[in-house]
Amino acid sequence: MTAPAAASVDATGASFTGAIASPHALATEAGLNAFRDGGTAIDAAIAAAAVLTVVYPHNVALGGDLIALVREPNGAVHCINSSGWAPRDIDVATLRATFGRSLPARDVNTVTVPGGVRGWEALRSHGSRLSWSDTLAAAEDAAAQGVPLAPSVSWHLLHPENADLHGTTDFDRVFRPDGKTLRAGDLLRQKALATSFARLRADGPDAFYQGELAARSVDYLRSRGSCLTPDDFAEFRPEVTAPLETTFGDLTVLTSPPNTHGFILLRVLRAIEELGLADPLGEDFGTVMRLFHRANRLRDDSLADPRHVDVDVDALLHDDLTTYAPIGQGRDVALIPHGDTVGVSAMDSDGCAVSLIQSVFYAFGSGLIDPETGILFHNRGTSFSLDDHTPNVIAPRKRPAHTLMPAMTLQDGRIRHILSTMGGQGQPQILAQILLHATRGATAQAAVVAPRGIVGPQYDGVTDDSVSYEADSPPATRESLIGSGLFLLEVPARTEALGQANVVFAEPDGRMSAASDPRSDGAAAVAHYPRAIGPTS
Repeated sequence: MTAPAAASVDATGASFTGAIASPHALATEAGLNAFRDGGTAIDAAIAAAAVLTVVYPHNVALGGDLIALVREPNGAVHCINSSGWAPRDIDVATLRATFGRSLPARDVNTVTVPGGVRGWEALRSHGSRLSWSDTLAAAEDAAAQGVPLAPSVSWHLLHPENADLHGTTDFDRVFRPDGKTLRAGDLLRQKALATSFARLRADGPDAFYQGELAARSVDYLRSRGSCLTPDDFAEFRPEVTAPLETTFGDLTVLTSPPNTHGFILLRVLRAIEELGLADPLGEDFGTVMRLFHRANRLRDDSLADPRHVDVDVDALLHDDLTTYAPIGQGRDVALIPHGDTVGVSAMDSDGCAVSLIQSVFYAFGSGLIDPETGILFHNRGTSFSLDDHTPNVIAPRKRPAHTLMPAMTLQDGRIRHILSTMGGQGQPQILAQILLHATRGATAQAAVVAPRGIVGPQYDGVTDDSVSYEADSPPATRESLIGSGLFLLEVPARTEALGQANVVFAEPDGRMSAASDPRSDGAAAVAHYPRAIGPTS
């Protein structure tokens, strides 16, 4: 089945209702089937995320990270930070001697321990009803049987950014069989990955970190020059913390704390209220972009792993909101990661909700794919600095500054919005604009479809002083941007480069609606199911 891009259902009846939105229709279908089989929003989100590692490998893989917010039916909200750490044996001096000021975009030294599978395990402890095996069954089947290559994957395979991967044996085996690059609609079959999912289903998440899959992953990465060890995998655990939060109107807005840049969303929402910006999506949009520009500079200068560095979150949230960063200082801009991330939003009528973000960072991550396991490894470690004077310098067992950031809002203690998006450094800006549309009465679909602008290195050829804005932006928005002093780049409407968002909105009367971004290959659905008790784990 193919779910619609947006859906709305009255959830006030006696039946169980589930809502889910993801960037690929097959992932959304897997989530719906989890609901049908008696699962919660947690089960639906994991089932969808697992399928995405098969059908959307330019954005997510088993070898990537996860950060999520989960709201339990009792009202408790937790942040699960399953971003992986650098090897214990990492030597920054050797890296600096080899690479200079920064790590390359793709190299085995950019592979940190993948946190995603442990993240799924941590999520399950907050209210799963299905077995671990059941939540991964659809992913195994998709890998074994094959799926038509999604248009977004095809586009990225052909993008010049990824030309360096063509001709590498491990990458070509999956995406360029017989020397021909797969095109949209071609069958993408990943038998080795299917075998890995079968092993995960049988042996549980420990297989990925301590068992057969862990041993193979370490051997493969070390054969390419990594210093990751079995202990780096075996000793990794997610961090479960309280989310960051602020008020915005009558909403409580929740997101992830450092080492993620979730503070940017909260900081700018606070500034919009405190500065009295009456039209933040129109006549005041230029000011909003200047606020994000300043927040981006704070992120680049201050964000790091708080387990290793003192990160002053209060200062990041509350310093002078009227101070703008200077423009035109010629800051270096790293390569811009296209692809990178998936966002899944899910909710059920029992009050369980999940905003889940998973990633490989650059499109196809490191490009390293173990031929025996089919596991693609991310390149998240390229986010580290090699400068000893910066807080984000790479160090043993340290996590890099991270762009993944789930978000949700509460109203009078009840879930109101579940928000998730890809979009790299622009994620907080995308989420803010969707939320602003929503608080001004937009439906879930209208809020996701609406034109966007993002300040910072979001699009090829821009600097951190540039705003990329979509061609269908309203006249008032354009005029405001012109007056901002930032450099402007008009980009095509509904371009994937400005993110792929997926949302679920919940009304006070119990109705739910869900929407998936037309900038992706996604789908959203809200459905009733007979009240049933699913298998428990």
